Amino acid sequence: MNIKDITRIGVMTILLILGIPFGGWVFADSSDRPGIFVKKVEGIPEGFIKGVDISSVIALENSGVVFLNTKGEAQDIFQTLKEHGVNYIRVRVWNDPYDEFGNPYGGGTNDVQTAVAIGKRAAKHGLKLCVAFHYSDFWADPSKQMVPKAWIDLGIDAKADALYRFTKDALTAMLSEGVDVGIVQIGNETTTGMAGERSWNNVTKLMNAGSRAVREVSADYAKEIMVAVHFTNPERGVAEYHRFGTILNSYKVDYDIFASSYYPYWHGTLANLTTVLKDIAVSFGKKVMVAETAYAYTYMDGDNFGNTISSMSSVPKPYPITVQGQADAIRDCIQAVVDVGEAGIGVFYWEPAWIPVPGNSYSERFELWERYGAGWATSFAGTYDPKDAGIWYGGSSWDNQALFDFHGRPLASLQVFKYVNTGAETGLHIDAVKEAAVQVAAGDPILLPQTVTVIFNDGSTAELDVTWEELDWQAISTAGPQDYYVSGTVTTGSQTVQTRCKLSIVEKR
Repeated sequence: MNIKDITRIGVMTILLILGIPFGGWVFADSSDRPGIFVKKVEGIPEGFIKGVDISSVIALENSGVVFLNTKGEAQDIFQTLKEHGVNYIRVRVWNDPYDEFGNPYGGGTNDVQTAVAIGKRAAKHGLKLCVAFHYSDFWADPSKQMVPKAWIDLGIDAKADALYRFTKDALTAMLSEGVDVGIVQIGNETTTGMAGERSWNNVTKLMNAGSRAVREVSADYAKEIMVAVHFTNPERGVAEYHRFGTILNSYKVDYDIFASSYYPYWHGTLANLTTVLKDIAVSFGKKVMVAETAYAYTYMDGDNFGNTISSMSSVPKPYPITVQGQADAIRDCIQAVVDVGEAGIGVFYWEPAWIPVPGNSYSERFELWERYGAGWATSFAGTYDPKDAGIWYGGSSWDNQALFDFHGRPLASLQVFKYVNTGAETGLHIDAVKEAAVQVAAGDPILLPQTVTVIFNDGSTAELDVTWEELDWQAISTAGPQDYYVSGTVTTGSQTVQTRCKLSIVEKR
């Protein structure tokens, strides 16, 4: 919680309260009571992928993070995920995420050996693996597609050959260790390129080199492995994704799945997501899936390293920032992919285990981030990515979007994977309260609203009475133009919930 003095009126201080999810935290428990409402997903097929990307897990565990079960007991996170309905694990793979002295770049330090270790633990619990090759030494996304250090001087034909050999060797290493690889992703969010290449002629040549490696390993091990390509920005509409499909078709890229990222803050409506994926399925005969999605359950920050989504973020937030809101976001994303039809095969939640590393201070956690790479980047990554990681290195910007609390216990929202097939109900309570806002001309009487809009955890809404803190309203009104935040409470049954009102004093016209 961050508390800031706005002004002093006599002995009073009006407090600005930031970072509190109005419905509080909701934890999974050990009983049969699910803890969340889940509307049944109609038409969900058998074998639908309910996946999670926990690429950072080994770096976290090396840093001292302990994951718990719903009873609060230490338990292998892979077992916990399986018990909650997860059936697939996704893991990113970087070529060489280390500097010249062997220091890790961070972000989980996901080299091939790390992917093998994660894959073996997944297989032990009957979970299949989706291998997401970035073909970079660190993060690859639409803003950057950096070439691996070892490939920097290679022409396109030599680079394609290197990519083919890297892919084949990595997959062979995984399968020889008993990893159950089901999907291989050729590139990550390749909307703007891949491995340092920008022209589609070169990018598709690299894609086909990776696909050829997958097909050969698949044949060598008599194992069916699907090839996926991955794009983002579905909010740009059917024309944009159809253009990608046409390019892949024109260059005869060999793939099975067209995967998309979908984050509710940035990527438009779910109806649009269904529409663009359905066009790919119908126009090009491909399976489709969501390779990455996530949603915040709190505005709190567990490691004092700024979060991607905070109370100050101006992006749309279509669900309450609560555990129930997080569960609804996952459930609705699954429904959107199911609504594509038979071609819609699954959804992966991105980094649900990326919680804070232990430490009593920022400096203690920073030491762990640097040593084990459990933060999003270490300072060593600056030698490879000076413009981004070299400036903003540090901890997890994702801890408030995890499906585990800051202490490693599963949130109730993790159960959504288990309950989307059947639906689930729980006790009704207030999940969020809409912040009130009042504008008053300086010197005029201040009247705050008598009721506020509340959202219950089943999605219903109501207008309930609110009690505001007692303040010297005349002094506030005459103190001059500025904004105040007034605390209030809403009570229903045995539940009392905090809310606030933004009170703006403006110049009298």
